[in-house]
Amino acid sequence: MFDYVKKIREYRERKCLTQEELAKILNVSYVSVCRWETGRFAPTMETKKKLVALFNEIGMKIDE
Repeated sequence: MFDYVKKIREYRERKCLTQEELAKILNVSYVSVCRWETGRFAPTMETKKKLVALFNEIGMKIDE
């Protein structure tokens, strides 16, 4: 498994997205994105799959 805290923020920054914009893409609340980025909560398995697909679209290596 990889560190979602760092990867979610890295993805957002590479795509120049706000937490709210990423939340809309993933169909979750921006509060969820905030909590993931601070490590307070982890995304659901369904959301993790969506995140991996987004990471792959821009060539982000998951295991970096």
